[in-house]
Amino acid sequence: VREAIQKLEAKGLVERKQGGGTFVKRRMNTLITDPLMALLTTRPETQFDLLEFRHALEGMAAYYAALRGQQSDYDALQDALENLPSATQQSDHNREAEALVEFYLTMAVAAHNVVLLHVMRSFEALLKDNIYRNLVFLSAYPEAQLMINSQRKNIVQAIIKRDPELAREASNEHLGYIEKTLLDINRQDMRMQRALRRIEVKE
Repeated sequence: VREAIQKLEAKGLVERKQGGGTFVKRRMNTLITDPLMALLTTRPETQFDLLEFRHALEGMAAYYAALRGQQSDYDALQDALENLPSATQQSDHNREAEALVEFYLTMAVAAHNVVLLHVMRSFEALLKDNIYRNLVFLSAYPEAQLMINSQRKNIVQAIIKRDPELAREASNEHLGYIEKTLLDINRQDMRMQRALRRIEVKE
């Protein structure tokens, strides 16, 4: 046990206090998320890996929120949904990302699974960054924003109806649509860049 604690201490995961015992470091979440944030910043394509990971987390949150949620949870989720800017509003992407993170965390609270909630809170900074980047890309496509807003309402409605499978399906459909739309935008940008390069070569 002593040897295991020494290894954890060497990795910066725990700290020992003289006469006080051994404690998990408060920065443990940061130790996990900082390297991931660096990776996502330097390799933008990994944003899609994070979207896939969100499929699992948010799909599970939606499922168990429908299965276990209480009326107070559903009221909080409805409030969080109503606090989101509409697709027709000119909004600050940073504030919108914060409101969306609050929406997804409220859904996780409604799931009544302490591990799921802890994991989602641990990845809060990564989630906000991913959502912010997505909002920037999607801001030029109001029809996509309208669809995404409608899909969030479908998730909440399925949860309030206490239909776990429908809630998970609605969550997966929502994230799948975001992923497909972002991929289509990336392909269009690449085609545009190739066309501009051809024009430059001709000139």
